[in-house]
Amino acid sequence: MKIKNIQGLQIFDSRGNPTVRAFLSTDDGKTYSASVPSGASTGTHEAVELRDGDSKVFLGLGVSKAVENINSEINDSLKGAELDPKTIDGKLLELDGTENKARLGANAILAVSQAALRAAAGSSNKKLWQFINTYYFGGIEPNFPRLMVNVVNGGRHASWNFDIQEFMVVPNDNMPLNSTKIASEIFHSLGKTLAGRKLSTLVGDEGGYSPFLASNEEVLDIITEAAKNAGFENIKDYRFAIDAASTEFFKDGKYFFHKTGQTLTGEELTEYYQEIGQKYNILSFEDAFAEDDWENHVKFAAMAEQFHFQTVGDDLFVTNPKRIQKGIDMKAANAVLIKINQIGTVLETVEAIKMTKDAGWAAVISHRSGETEDSFIADLAYACGAEFIKTGSMSRSERLSKYNRLLEIEAGL
Repeated sequence: MKIKNIQGLQIFDSRGNPTVRAFLSTDDGKTYSASVPSGASTGTHEAVELRDGDSKVFLGLGVSKAVENINSEINDSLKGAELDPKTIDGKLLELDGTENKARLGANAILAVSQAALRAAAGSSNKKLWQFINTYYFGGIEPNFPRLMVNVVNGGRHASWNFDIQEFMVVPNDNMPLNSTKIASEIFHSLGKTLAGRKLSTLVGDEGGYSPFLASNEEVLDIITEAAKNAGFENIKDYRFAIDAASTEFFKDGKYFFHKTGQTLTGEELTEYYQEIGQKYNILSFEDAFAEDDWENHVKFAAMAEQFHFQTVGDDLFVTNPKRIQKGIDMKAANAVLIKINQIGTVLETVEAIKMTKDAGWAAVISHRSGETEDSFIADLAYACGAEFIKTGSMSRSERLSKYNRLLEIEAGL
């Protein structure tokens, strides 16, 4: 099967900002598409999301340059090429020619990379997860990931009502039918609990509630209460996870809590995590320290090994195999957050996943705060046997599309 044509289109993400969708047509007359998300809390080491920068159009966030790169250079280069995803990704990387995809844009490259993979799966008469599993992962046993469900939003995702960016519940059951039920019932019980206290039930970027509470601890307390009201117990039925996104409150070597006005050293922040970790039985800490604070990440990872919790690198690694390898060598974490648009091709994403799993670390497949209805990451998570998936709360269709896709896979669809 060969590529007949590739066309880019500027669409909108869940925040109403422009993003990229690619349409790839094959010579059998079929067309496949893929859409690219966008982050708000982004690491400085991420691949470049190409924006137009014209303040008079979409406040500078337009992606017409990225779209034009698809319609011109990328289409011209790949038109007539055999539909082999690894080869296509290799050609895209060669065509861009930069370390961080700054020339063509990671958003343009990734849209084509994912569309090509969908087309290859379709032409092979395989479901997307089946093709990913056999083509990239050698047919290993696929497995459903545990859900990391963001029920309360903070940080940059919710106007800094809390310093911690995400408060998540993680159902113990990994089967989608039951895990989504647990998450949904806790989420709706939390809404009732907040409303009963006359607190806001408006939701943030990722679909979690964003009430103004006094502290991070009060958030964890009210989630515990709501879960209990729904019939679920911490440890028995679910665990807590947090994404501190600490790069966002790191400045001049210190960590500044907007909510309380505290300024903490890395050691003091570690003590704080240890305190709430023990009190609330927190399973997983993501981005506990800033993206280049390797020293404190290493110390925290040693603590994680001793006390058996998970420490996840997101901004620390940005799905980049080079940074992941550095983290493995330094023992700076025990899990990696995998965001496809941080690196910009499926090929490099797969390399990052394989490195993570080969090190004995957990892979956490993740969405972005500015999402689309594209459910690609659900198929990817199942196909590679990822330990966890993050795709937001139990509200907003761009989040639920991923949960719904996992339910479809479980049902054999």
